Amino acid sequence: MTLKLYTSPGSIGVAVHIALEESGLDYELIRIDFASGEQLTDQYRQVNPKLRVPALLVNDQVLTETPAILVYLAQLAPASILALPTDPLAFAQLQSFNSYLSSTVHIAHAHKKRGRRWADDANALTAMTAYVPVSMSACFELIETEMLQGDWVHGEAFSISDPYLFALSLWMEGDGVDPSRYPKIQAHRARMLERESVLHVMKTL
Repeated sequence: MTLKLYTSPGSIGVAVHIALEESGLDYELIRIDFASGEQLTDQYRQVNPKLRVPALLVNDQVLTETPAILVYLAQLAPASILALPTDPLAFAQLQSFNSYLSSTVHIAHAHKKRGRRWADDANALTAMTAYVPVSMSACFELIETEMLQGDWVHGEAFSISDPYLFALSLWMEGDGVDPSRYPKIQAHRARMLERESVLHVMKTL
């Protein structure tokens, strides 16, 4: 099996990159340069018509969307630390958390620089950008007070939710969010930064 990860430094692809390192699977890393608009080229369109990262090329098939890729990697490496819960409810809770990150937190962040996905009015774009610190703070407040279950997202066991949360937490300062208001998330980020997989990936940012 051939795995190729298309990602960009600082993107949500960081979560998948860390998961690949944790999985022990062999893969090739292909960096997409957002600064030059490489994600918008016809060449990349052939890989991912959505023109976004991450994209995981599995032999000759492409898998997109971070939650789907993370689950797939965990399924490929059941003997690794990424192993999925065997209890259906526990797995559903993991999916629920990751879905929240994907459908709410990431979208709130995207309103800062990707507002044109939803509007082309200058005033609307300005308002969306200005509101990002409020919406992102509300997201992290909910995670801090209601969702984090222990040293890791779901308790004492590391899971695919942990690199996902970590990748999003790296955006806090840039989004006008004060990390000191969220000591559990801060501690989680510090804990992640002690892992070899994360240190390796951070060298690419």
